[in-house]
Amino acid sequence: MLIDAHCHLDFSDFDADREAVFARAKNVDVEHFVVPGTMSSRWQNVLALGKRDDVSIGLGLHPYFIEAHREADIEALERALDENDGVIAVGECGIDARFDDTWDQQWHFFNAQLRLAKTRKLPVIIHCVQANDQVAKRLRQLKLPAGGLIHAFSGSPEQAQAFIDLGFVVGLGGAVTYPRAKRLHRAVRSLPDDGFVLETDSPDMPLCGQQGERNEPANVAKVCRQVARLREQSEEAIAAASTQTAARLFSLPLDLDGAR
Repeated sequence: MLIDAHCHLDFSDFDADREAVFARAKNVDVEHFVVPGTMSSRWQNVLALGKRDDVSIGLGLHPYFIEAHREADIEALERALDENDGVIAVGECGIDARFDDTWDQQWHFFNAQLRLAKTRKLPVIIHCVQANDQVAKRLRQLKLPAGGLIHAFSGSPEQAQAFIDLGFVVGLGGAVTYPRAKRLHRAVRSLPDDGFVLETDSPDMPLCGQQGERNEPANVAKVCRQVARLREQSEEAIAAASTQTAARLFSLPLDLDGAR
């Protein structure tokens, strides 16, 4: 079985055919889905999805939507974590250096969420774009007890190892399917078997050849195939390693059939 360790199935992109999206994923053995929250106004949609047996959820404040976040959202997140036992992680949160005009705001909200993850001993789902070294430095300072996921990793082998040494795993998605991603390919080959999970970031991060199309969790199978090629391992071995790592990271009580 496969797990999509990061997908935004609460987004309106899936409102017209969400059940069909689940069905297509399961047709290629994607049996479980981790859906992180991105902004307070969407948390109820995420929580509703979390009632499904095949979905696990996080709640967080994504840096891409920084203009929508308010100081009160931090307290609201704290309450939501306390009131919903089924939340398995804090996030999606993080730093996106492409938006340097909101750099200080991003760090403010990111640090607040890291502290919540630390006090609650929850893993954190991190969006990290062009800021691997800065984020790794902050995580080294905080020493988060439950580690987390560096979503959509695209850095070097050395940066990947720095995160792994801190108790994190890296998320491998559509970026690995692009021939030009040579540095990422080197990183993928260097990872330990328990250092990565597979993901799509649906509806975003389309695979090579699907640019401009909506991404969906069924594409985890294609990501698995490419990672297997890069690592010269079988698809079955990659699927098993990713599933076991995701289950460990997020404390997913999965049986061998993927049921929760």
